[in-house]
Amino acid sequence: MKHFKSLTFFAVITVAITSLMSCSDKNEQQQMLHKAVAIESADECHLCGMLITRFDGPKGEVFRKESGEQVFKFCSTRDMFSYYLDPENKRNVAQMLVHDMSKMPWGSEGIDDKYFIDAKVAWYVVGSEKTGAMGETLASFSQQNDAQAFAKEFGGKVISFTDINYDSLM
Repeated sequence: MKHFKSLTFFAVITVAITSLMSCSDKNEQQQMLHKAVAIESADECHLCGMLITRFDGPKGEVFRKESGEQVFKFCSTRDMFSYYLDPENKRNVAQMLVHDMSKMPWGSEGIDDKYFIDAKVAWYVVGSEKTGAMGETLASFSQQNDAQAFAKEFGGKVISFTDINYDSLM
């Protein structure tokens, strides 16, 4: 009888551990980042329709939950956040990417897709003298100290993703 109880206990533990591991794998897969999609010369901004590569400053990309691998590209972080802050869009966004401007030159000739970072962990400078496609834009950085150095040189205020609202876009 003791042997049967031990086997039953072992079987229950094995099933529980296997279930936890498969849940963990599923969560990791759901949290996996989309890779940035190259911005081509003919790509238009999803919000305003302007050609993305004709403008300076950081760009953005959004992946929606129901769109799979389809990406929505934006000519500026300001346009991307204007899109994202709409409640209908906000709840359907799976992933947002922005350029790390500590690694990429501000000019439009230097757009490099390997410098995209997760928008939700980035730091932003609002109100700087640097402009993007739609005038003022949010300069995006992977490190807070890089954002602070940028703000010191070009003006503006450093904020986190959670601080971004419609007022920070004006």
